[in-house]
Amino acid sequence: MPTPELIPADQQLSWRAITDADLDGWEALLRRMAVEDKPDWIEQRADLEEVLAAKKNNPVLDTILGVDGEGTPRSFGRISANAGSNMVHVFGGVDPAWRRRGIGTAIHEWQVARARKRQADAGIPDGFIRAYVEESNPGHRALLESSGATVVRWFTEMTRDLAEDIPEVDLDPEFEIVAFSDDISESMRLAHNEAFQDHWGSEPRDEESWRFTVTHPEFRPDWSLAVIDKSSGEVAAYEISSYDPESKELVGFIEGYTELLGVRRAWRGRRLAPALLAEAMRRFKADGMEHAGLGVDTENPSGALGLYERMGYTPTRRSMAFEKVLS
Repeated sequence: MPTPELIPADQQLSWRAITDADLDGWEALLRRMAVEDKPDWIEQRADLEEVLAAKKNNPVLDTILGVDGEGTPRSFGRISANAGSNMVHVFGGVDPAWRRRGIGTAIHEWQVARARKRQADAGIPDGFIRAYVEESNPGHRALLESSGATVVRWFTEMTRDLAEDIPEVDLDPEFEIVAFSDDISESMRLAHNEAFQDHWGSEPRDEESWRFTVTHPEFRPDWSLAVIDKSSGEVAAYEISSYDPESKELVGFIEGYTELLGVRRAWRGRRLAPALLAEAMRRFKADGMEHAGLGVDTENPSGALGLYERMGYTPTRRSMAFEKVLS
């Protein structure tokens, strides 16, 4: 829990950990923030429930909520880390009506202190925090810069109008594309972990986090695909897709979204990624989507950005990853 010196005394907020009883108020706070900050995605209630239920974190110690005199949540902070990892993700926000009072700074200081304590307790000497910030949110960026955090990576959101012709990508006959099913879910998880083991900032997804991904309300199993090597039956590549029913309001069009796309090293260079993207586009369009969207690590050395551009995707907005060493 926060110590008094971390929280400005004149804020008239009470501070405590987030509980299940706060879900409605927490969700409403995020909605008020979204009106001001205009993100391209808003956490759903399922995401908030997962924060409190995930075994890797302790919500009593790893969350904080600031409520006003009437019990309305006005700010929050939380941290998250995988067991044994030296990377701690930090998340938080302040009600627009309560900004510019030092609350955001106080929450960030609490996050740093809690992350440092958690890493020390785990015996991890080289810990650091990471926060993702949309370029369109200058206040959040200024807060992190003033704390000594620095930008270490840029990411680009991209979209493609499905009214344009969808490329035809020939797949070698030794492969077939199948839709997601429970039977291949675990193979897709392992394929993802292998495909992303050499990607910047990526950590393996355990069974719990993968299960949440493929049971999330926005997950679309009929749009999520795997390339199967017929000779071995192995998953050579995969694509995970989602649909946010608020996409029209948030980004201006109805969009099918590629959350994850990966090709295992032994099968790279076989045009499996473009084949998956093209098939996903066809499925998006058949179900009434206007656009296909995805996000990319702008500096990814695999050439992902160039692939997406060749497939007709164009940039829409950018975000950045900030990091700060905890020592």
